[in-house]
Amino acid sequence: MPSVIVCLGVVVYLYQEHLIFYPEKLSEKYSFKFDIPFEEYNITTPDGEKLNVLLFKSDSAKGLIFYHHGNAGSLQNWGQKAKDFTNRGFDVLMYDYRGFGKSTGTIKNEKMLYKDALLIYNELITTSNYNKVIYYGISLGSGIAAKLAHENTPPYKLILETPYSNFYEVAKFHYPYLPNSILLHYQFKTNKWLPDITVPIHLIHGTEDETVPYEMSLQLKQISNNIDLCTIEYGSHNNLNTFEAYQNYLDKILN
Repeated sequence: MPSVIVCLGVVVYLYQEHLIFYPEKLSEKYSFKFDIPFEEYNITTPDGEKLNVLLFKSDSAKGLIFYHHGNAGSLQNWGQKAKDFTNRGFDVLMYDYRGFGKSTGTIKNEKMLYKDALLIYNELITTSNYNKVIYYGISLGSGIAAKLAHENTPPYKLILETPYSNFYEVAKFHYPYLPNSILLHYQFKTNKWLPDITVPIHLIHGTEDETVPYEMSLQLKQISNNIDLCTIEYGSHNNLNTFEAYQNYLDKILN
């Protein structure tokens, strides 16, 4: 048994990007098709890679949702969620991480994800006229959105769907026998950043989440009085927007 744990630990340490990120690659010639108007951009990073970005347009925007998606797929499927916000009068800015969709390059560390998110913010949001900019992060993206809110210009609101307290706790949940504090390159310390964020913070989590336990949102809720938690009974990790409770909560916090 000890030798098995050691071998598993080596695999986690050397190949953790393959265990964390599950990108869907798209050809650079791929043409997106959505039933909402959108614009497509490619932002060039300082090291010469391209980040693919979509801006979904509402009929009359009262603000912008800066959306950070999860650890799998691409904008081809994540873009379907934009209508939850455009239907409520918000434009939605979504992007693919390096190696996802039409974005080039590979993710090599946590800091790279933050720098790319900030680059997109500086290129496309600081030059816009939106009065209200809301950071939205789902699953993996919840840590990126929280970090951006902590280090960058505070958003109007911060919304985190299926958030984790930190990546160490997630790894501990899935690999309880490994010394994850030593092995993990990625930490995403959401619980360390939220206490310093003074804007309204909204958490959304399902009680049957087997990827990021619901208890992590209960822990985050206790951090500050400006944190609110919407509990989706029987919701799992990837289906929360199919619940009436989710849609009602968006009506409450966005209208």
